[in-house]
Amino acid sequence: MIIVPAYGRDYKSRAAVEADWKADKDFQIAGYDPDSGRYINLSDARSAGVRHVTIRYDRLRKLTIVSVPDK
Repeated sequence: MIIVPAYGRDYKSRAAVEADWKADKDFQIAGYDPDSGRYINLSDARSAGVRHVTIRYDRLRKLTIVSVPDK
């Protein structure tokens, strides 16, 4: 699943992306996913059984793969 920062947010570093993901901030599903455009956060991903997400950042030029840990 590919996601991007929601509400116009952007990040310059991988650490900032991962910190906001762990802080349960909203991201938006992107790409060709059937849920494209829907908002998702760490709690939602856990509930849906997602194991990892790919997050695009820095004006969508960089990406990082982040695991979705069990509670």
